[in-house]
Amino acid sequence: MDIEQLIPHVEALIFASERPLTQIEMTEALGQALDSAIESARIATCLDAIREKYDTDYFPFGLREIGGGYQFLTKMAFHKTVLQLNGEKHIKKLSSAAMETLSIIAYKQPITKSEIEYIRGVSADYSIQKLLEKELIVISGRNEEMVGKPLIYNTSKSFMDYLGINSPSQLPQLKDITDMQIVMPTSSADATPDDARELVIAPGILKKAS
Repeated sequence: MDIEQLIPHVEALIFASERPLTQIEMTEALGQALDSAIESARIATCLDAIREKYDTDYFPFGLREIGGGYQFLTKMAFHKTVLQLNGEKHIKKLSSAAMETLSIIAYKQPITKSEIEYIRGVSADYSIQKLLEKELIVISGRNEEMVGKPLIYNTSKSFMDYLGINSPSQLPQLKDITDMQIVMPTSSADATPDDARELVIAPGILKKAS
């Protein structure tokens, strides 16, 4: 099967998947579906062609590499339109305290709770619990060198997918962020579960509506 015939099969896989597909997964799936060996290099060629195709202004979505795989995502100009349909699905609301905690974890990971609390100056128990519930952070192990071997926290794959990045190294540099309020310490009162102030996090890229 030549590349032109293979491309729509790759497109179909990416379109049907609810999560980013890796190149290896595509190679294995197409090998089984087409009952023939598919070289990884040919899949890579198909991905380049698909990316170029959907980068044109004609399409409202494009092919992006996120979370270690590939997925069709809506382009920036159409985010507000898609939010009208699936707003609750794509928006996560976080208190300012949770935002501060998430920012610290994102830029200082791997990090323990005591280290987070040292930076913020207040307890991080509630914020960490909320971030775990929203699957924006994960427990990645324990710090064997610290007293008590405390848990270590990292941002999750969902966090990277949500922002449309492949790794924490793709986060913007702190010097490039103009609004630094999200990483400034809050008072103890602001860090309580009764914190009514909400910040809305909208994903950098939204999944294409099915």
